[in-house]
Amino acid sequence: LGISGVKTIRSNSIFGLSSIYIIFEDDVDFYWSRTRILEKLNSLPPGTVPNEVKPSLGPDATALGQVYWYTLEGRDPKTGKPTGGWDPQELRTIQDFYVRYYLTASKGVSEVASIGGFIKEYQIEINPNAMKAYHVDIKMIMNAVKNSNLDIGAQTLEFNKAEYLVRGLGYIKSLSDLEESVVTLIGKTPIRLKDVAKIQFGPAARRGGLDKSGVEAVGGVVVARYGANPQETIQNLKKKIEEVSPGLPSKTLADGTISKVTIVPFYDRSGLIQETLGTLESSLSHEILISILVVIVLMLNLRASILISSLLPLGVLMTFILMKFFNVDANIVALSGIAIAIGVMVDVGIVITENIIRHLEMPKNKGVEKKQLLQVIYEATTEVASAIITALATTIVSFLPVFAMQASEGKLFRPLAFTKTFALISSLFIGVLFIPALAHFLFSIKINKKKSNRIFNSILIGFGLVFLFTYGNVISLSLIAFGVNNILSQIKSTSIFNKKISLPYSGKIANYINITITILVVVYFLTVEWMPLGASNSTFVNFIFVLFIIAVVLG
Repeated sequence: LGISGVKTIRSNSIFGLSSIYIIFEDDVDFYWSRTRILEKLNSLPPGTVPNEVKPSLGPDATALGQVYWYTLEGRDPKTGKPTGGWDPQELRTIQDFYVRYYLTASKGVSEVASIGGFIKEYQIEINPNAMKAYHVDIKMIMNAVKNSNLDIGAQTLEFNKAEYLVRGLGYIKSLSDLEESVVTLIGKTPIRLKDVAKIQFGPAARRGGLDKSGVEAVGGVVVARYGANPQETIQNLKKKIEEVSPGLPSKTLADGTISKVTIVPFYDRSGLIQETLGTLESSLSHEILISILVVIVLMLNLRASILISSLLPLGVLMTFILMKFFNVDANIVALSGIAIAIGVMVDVGIVITENIIRHLEMPKNKGVEKKQLLQVIYEATTEVASAIITALATTIVSFLPVFAMQASEGKLFRPLAFTKTFALISSLFIGVLFIPALAHFLFSIKINKKKSNRIFNSILIGFGLVFLFTYGNVISLSLIAFGVNNILSQIKSTSIFNKKISLPYSGKIANYINITITILVVVYFLTVEWMPLGASNSTFVNFIFVLFIIAVVLG
């Protein structure tokens, strides 16, 4: 064809149909290539293809563009049960002239291809003997049919200072219109089409069909436009289906049952998309929960655990924002990049938090407040920031060959490189900018004030009781446990039967108990997300199993 950027050309031909596939290089714009092909088709020399053949482009979609299939079926409008009562030709006519056009107007849809049933035709069966008697040939019959199916505009006529438009309305609307078409004149007698042929409705010859559960069906295939979001396209399509459904025809069957034409989903890719994203979401949730659990167990410091654990959800959120900004699709490979980067993201938080705590525990920094505390945190952060930047930059640079990949390999692995890079950059910004600010806030809080602690813990218990009676979940129990534990840690002794008894409770023990409660809550949520023994076993059994695995892994 003489078009630049063409990689290869393939073709596939069957009786009455020939498909030509032109494959371009990966760097060629999709719509630019379609424009060049149209230019070449319009400039073909005469005689290149038969006069009856008119080449046309396929839909602006990819080979994976078929996102939704549906069938048209007669169903009871009240119960939704199949009732039948519609023949394939009727359903195909409704599909071709009503449903298809309405759904094609949906945003993101490139084409709605009809499949199954019979295409309604006006069929003319000529009578050779009558044609011979009236001296009529096939060409005359063809011209008569063409000329009888035209709307013709004429001039205007003026009567009594009023102008009238003259038009000839000649579109065929019934068999009788076609039968009355004049083929020729013998003297002053018109020879009509019904004199030399028999006209009737009939199905067009077909090369395929649609089978649903062993029964012939009629339906359509919805193809998403190139570059469109399949999930959004399907949602827009479903809205259009809801709009068009009330206007579909219905009929009363012989037994009195009302049968209404209904659009029934046959294949919906949104289910596959949601399951795929759900699998990745579940994996990311498990990984984040396990990382938080390990941090809490190893740090044994709630403030430090909050600092490190806050980096994960914020880093993932920032990664998704960057993916949206740079138009990186959230497919399995892309989301896997986030999962791979979570370990490095946790390391960034651990390094910065550990160094902040180390500086705060130095004798000269004991009890620092306000600006002095801010200065200590600043020095601790800047001390390790250069090393963190170097380590992350090394990892990012190591992925440069992945960005340079071309063809199918590049399309497959470049999203992973993008998301991993986004995750590392996000962890760097959050670690250097957010964690120090949060550390200043957390370490500025003085928890040795008994009155404020009692008020705070009483509020915790109150919220816990409200949530317990309202929702009855684990969060409410954990809030109550936190509040009770903190209040008990402030009571040094109590009187029982007029005897003063000292309680072996200290702030350190209370801190360990709070950490234990936090671990149990995180393990519970991990159990609910994971359910390693399956839903057939109770949540408690799965909880014990997860605790056992964590105990074995962490020693």
